[in-house]
Amino acid sequence: MDEQTYNPWTIVNLIFEHLADEGLHPVLGETGDPGAAAAALLTALGVSPVAEGNSRIVERNREHLAELRRAVLDEP
Repeated sequence: MDEQTYNPWTIVNLIFEHLADEGLHPVLGETGDPGAAAAALLTALGVSPVAEGNSRIVERNREHLAELRRAVLDEP
């Protein structure tokens, strides 16, 4: 069976939309960066995002960084 992958923020958003539809007003992380609270929520649900993140975004970032290096450092 192929492993399913999901954007973790999509899962968090789905949960928050459901809670809001039920009349609740969830707050993630109370103040500041919600990353730690979101990670705890996902962990509680058994979701473990891979360290590499979204492979398409990672590849796009690598390509962009290569373009910047070529432009700044005059690399071929």
